[in-house]
Amino acid sequence: MSDTFNVTLPSGETWTPTFVTKLDEDKCIGCGRCFKVCPRGVLELVGIDEDGEYVRVDPDDDDADDEYEKKVMTLAHQELCIGCTACSRICPKKCYTHAAATV
Repeated sequence: MSDTFNVTLPSGETWTPTFVTKLDEDKCIGCGRCFKVCPRGVLELVGIDEDGEYVRVDPDDDDADDEYEKKVMTLAHQELCIGCTACSRICPKKCYTHAAATV
């Protein structure tokens, strides 16, 4: 039997955090807003070339934009998510899916 992970707050209320489980790369426009608000380094911006392969994005190299068709965010370290949902709250395209963890 698995239970949902909950946290009891100092007020006595129970909070059920939801952790990022999926990012829809087809919807993502690579704006980077989610990357800026993530406090844990869960996300990484990558480029996608004409063959659909990921290309590392160097934020200091403006000439590298020719190497890829578009930029998208990826879940680089999903295990670091703390369930704050800041990424999904700021995402203009609603790319994120979150779910409660089971223990």
